[in-house]
Amino acid sequence: MIDLRSDTVTRPDDRMREASANAEVGDDVYREDPSVNDLESRAAEILGTEAALFLPTGTMANQVAVRTHTEHGQEVLCERESHVVKWELGGLAQLSGLQVRTIDGGERGVVGAEQVEEGYVAEDLHRPGTGLLCLENTHNSKGGTAIAVENIEAAAETAHALGVPVHLDGARVFNAAVALDVPASRIVEPVDSAMFSLSKGLGAPVGSMLVGSEAFVERARRNRKLFGGGMRQAGVIAAPGLAALSEENRARLAEDHENARRLAAGLDGLGGLSVPKPETNVVLVHTEGTDYTAEEFLAACEPEGVLGVPFDDHLVRFCTHRDVAGDVERAIEAVGSALSS
Repeated sequence: MIDLRSDTVTRPDDRMREASANAEVGDDVYREDPSVNDLESRAAEILGTEAALFLPTGTMANQVAVRTHTEHGQEVLCERESHVVKWELGGLAQLSGLQVRTIDGGERGVVGAEQVEEGYVAEDLHRPGTGLLCLENTHNSKGGTAIAVENIEAAAETAHALGVPVHLDGARVFNAAVALDVPASRIVEPVDSAMFSLSKGLGAPVGSMLVGSEAFVERARRNRKLFGGGMRQAGVIAAPGLAALSEENRARLAEDHENARRLAAGLDGLGGLSVPKPETNVVLVHTEGTDYTAEEFLAACEPEGVLGVPFDDHLVRFCTHRDVAGDVERAIEAVGSALSS
């Protein structure tokens, strides 16, 4: 089976398994797990921030960040198809008592400075005010678009001028860094906090990191405990994350991007499919030109050995990753067979 549903399905390699087996551990709630401490130090170093915090999931990392930056009742500005709005079960409202004001980032999900200014609400006797701007890079729902640093800077500078902090959902920020040919630290430099995932393209079995200032991370650590993310001997899952952050492993993401381009080129026009050229490792497949809905298309692909996920009635996402590196041509042939059956 060629599993293109997500890069979250990646399995840890031998080096990561060995790191887990040999990890030094302690109680992380007491900050006594050396493997977690090393991972947090390394993550902060790579991202150019003062501190970092290890969390079980990206969703928890985003929600902890939001809770840490805001007060109940405030508004959060988000791109309308961003992960924190679309895929996190209304956590902004449920966990932090926040209201969402969405921004249309267009075809690529880019939030502009003017949109931030237009969406901003000042606090007064009647209105709670804007408490946070959330950005996303790469933008998942828009097909893994790599948002230029200049766009992040412009939105963040406008928010800061209005007294609003900025959080970056950078689950795939290293994909963005590779695509833009800039250090990941440059992408997060304009924002107040950022999250990235260890368990997507980097291939670690579990975990995400939240980075920011020392003061922010100290407050976030308390909210992590509140949300149930205080872990004990977490070194057994932190050590593979440290291996995943190696420079070689981060650079390897370029292979996923190339495989995504090859997959898109092979599928585009096949049986009526329309597949735009991807910017990173996310391939969006439009099925309007076929006789299939997204669900029907995937149902036809599965017996041929290819898995994906529906993104809309006629939109499918395929995601390339380390575990399918040699399967691109076979996937194209399998989809062709599915469409001709």
